[in-house]
Amino acid sequence: MNVTPYVTGAVSRSLPWEPYYNDPVYDMTDFEGRFDEDGNEIGDGIPDNPGRVVYEVPVRTGQKDNYNLGLGFSVTWSRPLDKTLQDQCKLAAQTQIELQQQITANKRLDFEIARLKNCGELMKSGISFHPKSPYYKICADVVVQNVTVVPQHRHSIPRPTSSPSPSQTSTLQSLDSDPAALLDVPLQTRSSFVSP
Repeated sequence: MNVTPYVTGAVSRSLPWEPYYNDPVYDMTDFEGRFDEDGNEIGDGIPDNPGRVVYEVPVRTGQKDNYNLGLGFSVTWSRPLDKTLQDQCKLAAQTQIELQQQITANKRLDFEIARLKNCGELMKSGISFHPKSPYYKICADVVVQNVTVVPQHRHSIPRPTSSPSPSQTSTLQSLDSDPAALLDVPLQTRSSFVSP
């Protein structure tokens, strides 16, 4: 269906513009040309002064402008006799759209899985972007779970600066000897120091 609105207009004007014209009044007097029985001159039916204008009468012409304006719309509706080709075309277009959407979804899934894998492996290795980096958000939603591998590391233990009190020394010796006695392990005595 095709709907077409339209506006039409027309203006007509007569040129030259003459609202009035002068209508001449001719001299129709007829006093000459014949004689009556007494010899007097009378008219003969022919104007004595043909073509002489006695006066002019102004006559309104009725001339005016004409304006015309038309508004409306036209509607055209057509229906094919065989809709099979149209239906097949619509079906083919819809199938192509769905195929493109599925290809796009597959590529998106491949990208997300690759991002997840690479970010996870880098996190397990202790490598990551700085939080202020614009690329930090690439791996911001990746979570690494069930990682039990602890990388090798060393801790520095400061040496004590003062000797323990006698009460602390006896407590430490009792703590060292009790588990060894329970496990039937030969007891080895050594001095222990605890920093305050």
